[in-house]
Amino acid sequence: MTSPITTHRDGNVLVIVSNNPPVNALGAAVRQGLEAAVKQGVEDDSIHAMVIRCDGRTFFAGADITEFGKPMQEPALPTLVDMIEAADKPVIAAIHGTALGGGCEVALGCHYRIAVSSAKLGFPEVKLGLLPGAGGTQRAPRLAGVALALEMCAKGDPIPAKKALDAGLIDTLAGEDSLEADAIKFARDCLHKPLPRASQKTAKPDPEAVEAFKKANARRFRGFDAPAANIACVVKATEVPYEEGVQFERAEFMKLMMGVQSAAQRHIFFAERKAQKIDGIADDIKLRDVKKVGVIGAGTMGGGISMNFLSAGIPVTIVEMQQEALDRGTGVIRKNYEATAAKGRIKPEQVESAMGLLTPTLKLDDLADCDLIIEAVYENMDVKKDIFTKLDALAKPGAILASNTSYLDINEIASVTKRPEDVLGMHFFSPANVMKLLEVVRGDKTADDVLATVMALAKKIRKVAVVAGVCHGFIGNRMLMPRQVEAMKLLMEGATPEQIDKVHVDFGMPMGPFQMSDLAGVDIGWHRDPTRIESIRDALAAEKRWGQKTKAGFYDYDDKRNPSPSPRVAEIIEDFRKKTGTPQHEVTTEEIVERTLYPMVNEGALILAEGKAQRASDIDVVWIYGYGWPVYRGGPMFWADTEGLKKIVGGLEKHDFKVAPLLREKADKGERFTS
Repeated sequence: MTSPITTHRDGNVLVIVSNNPPVNALGAAVRQGLEAAVKQGVEDDSIHAMVIRCDGRTFFAGADITEFGKPMQEPALPTLVDMIEAADKPVIAAIHGTALGGGCEVALGCHYRIAVSSAKLGFPEVKLGLLPGAGGTQRAPRLAGVALALEMCAKGDPIPAKKALDAGLIDTLAGEDSLEADAIKFARDCLHKPLPRASQKTAKPDPEAVEAFKKANARRFRGFDAPAANIACVVKATEVPYEEGVQFERAEFMKLMMGVQSAAQRHIFFAERKAQKIDGIADDIKLRDVKKVGVIGAGTMGGGISMNFLSAGIPVTIVEMQQEALDRGTGVIRKNYEATAAKGRIKPEQVESAMGLLTPTLKLDDLADCDLIIEAVYENMDVKKDIFTKLDALAKPGAILASNTSYLDINEIASVTKRPEDVLGMHFFSPANVMKLLEVVRGDKTADDVLATVMALAKKIRKVAVVAGVCHGFIGNRMLMPRQVEAMKLLMEGATPEQIDKVHVDFGMPMGPFQMSDLAGVDIGWHRDPTRIESIRDALAAEKRWGQKTKAGFYDYDDKRNPSPSPRVAEIIEDFRKKTGTPQHEVTTEEIVERTLYPMVNEGALILAEGKAQRASDIDVVWIYGYGWPVYRGGPMFWADTEGLKKIVGGLEKHDFKVAPLLREKADKGERFTS
């Protein structure tokens, strides 16, 4: 096998080149090749300096995470980085693309660093529940100070080359097209200078920066183990010599590596990529061209959906029935773009560019030349069938027809067309221009190339797409329903909305069932008859307690939408308890978990058994990206595996739930849903 590492000489400088597509990951072969090349440079007296660079689109972009959990082949990355730093000749890292994780640690182990201005450096390990374990938490603060080291290690966001230069992480910038030549020249300029080694520098304590960083990121870090470990390691670098700091770093790394949270975060990392693969469809299937998109409905969903395509440079024709609604919808789109520009996330000219791709119209016929048409109107089957009947008559042959439905039967919608093979569901999550999840619903007659085209398109508009089968609520909302039903039952049996919500927030959810109901709108799905009060929800809706939008729902809200327990809601709940004669008991945290979260796992098992999800990890992706399930718990199916499926079954049986056969089977066999 050809080594991914090659060398060539430029006079007295040895250039060491990695070519390990796609991202020059630091797998065993790369580490072994680097070790051999650096030894060659050290032992050859005619070599006076070394430059390490990479072919392809990036510098080393991290470790090979497929090696995680497997026996490590020598040299281990920490050993390799220490060996590079110990070399008695200048070693220069020549950086382009991204130097991430282990790649950044290799760069910091070099004596000098030169980078093109478009390069970025960072430690994204925290996003996998880990920390840079090859000296990164110790060298970074010694080179760039505590504040920047915390930002890089504990947040995991890469920094641009200019910022790295100003902080001392890199020594100079190179031309975009002359990196190797500039690095060689820089290497020769360093020949008669002392060799600076990051491990020999001193990191200055900065307790104020540490406290400010913790405070600023408290909400972001809530529930996660890895950020705290990264912070502790950076602080340790200011307290002890490098050798002791590295030992502390390694111990913290191993604790995280062996912990459930990192396993969960790595599970989601791979699950997101696996979700792109469609069972039974060849990878090389020919896709349909989507150069123009039509959206029916300019409301909250239609406007948000349109923004995804506009931001990706795809023209959109948006249709409404009334001019006022059309103007309001396009106005909101512009307002959203301008708000993003005001925050510096996009340039003002990008606002105009996106808006220039939008064609508002009141004529459905104007969608005739669109390659993909997405219906985003009221969740009513008769309305949607009427629209698809019209689309069938006007859309060009080969156009993909999609419904942004949350619950409805895609097969029934497709049945009114003469082209059911062109029909599928595209369930965006609100706000559609922000939320990353897209459930792509495959109808019984949806053509393979239609499904594959939409999955590929989802990536282009920066969505995480998951294939779902046709059933009420698909994957996410179907699993949500039993949670909501049990939460309402618990209210009747003695719990309070704030008690139930607190259990879910403590679990790691962004909000609980009743907070979510208030945000979405208590009146959604309400029959609109204030005299017909059959449930707690009916009673709230009849009093216009519709949630945050009316400053009253299951909670009372102030002008800033901060919730507080509502005495009126407590009265309504108590009234229903008395009317129904529901027996009361003390509801515990354990019972809330068993009755609201365990049924979700049970429903997930049914979804898998029915083939409505391709794999358990797809279910986890849906709940991570669509509903805010804490990533450090890995999604409901991974969490069930870590809880123990026998425990889940026992909890369900305790409360008289019918256990899904697949769940029981796996529990009996000691199996898992996720690998």
